[in-house]
Amino acid sequence: MEWTDGKTRCQWANPKNPLYIRYHDEEWGVPVRDDRKLFEMLVLESFQAGLSWECVLNKREAFREAFDRFDLDKVCAYDEERFEKLRENPGIIRNRGKIRAATANGRIFRDIQREWGSFSDYIWHWTEGKVVYEKGESRSGLSDRISQDLKKRGMKFVGTTIVYAYLQAIGVIDSHEDGCFLEHRTSAQDAPCKS
Repeated sequence: MEWTDGKTRCQWANPKNPLYIRYHDEEWGVPVRDDRKLFEMLVLESFQAGLSWECVLNKREAFREAFDRFDLDKVCAYDEERFEKLRENPGIIRNRGKIRAATANGRIFRDIQREWGSFSDYIWHWTEGKVVYEKGESRSGLSDRISQDLKKRGMKFVGTTIVYAYLQAIGVIDSHEDGCFLEHRTSAQDAPCKS
């Protein structure tokens, strides 16, 4: 694949979509420890279920606007009127179950924050704060365990494949492909931390 800037990227990055290229280059695989960003990515990944990430990414700004920039307290307080407003919003994916899950998962996210001090502490404890480097997978023992724990807590749309994609998105797992200009990271210290 030819890239106009001469960089080689993971094959999934659509060279015709600047949003996708920027996401690949600046976000995917970069460790995130900010709870608001972790919540945003959890909601967006749950909306991806059955769809492509590119579809969700293209609607990301509309999602941010519709979900109050992923302010956890506001999302947790959504009532039936707000639910219907979201169901009518043409800018987002209007799946009834996924919209309901965003609010319910937000409440569980908040419970985890209270239990662990932050959701970041919870999600990163699974790897003792270290980045996992692996390629070519869509699930793992790690995603199986986290998915099982989140489901036990009551979260929806957090199957192991969705959790694996989430872990890649927030940099717990770094999966840049062979030949990608971002592929040569070897340790968590080499990877920039996104706050």
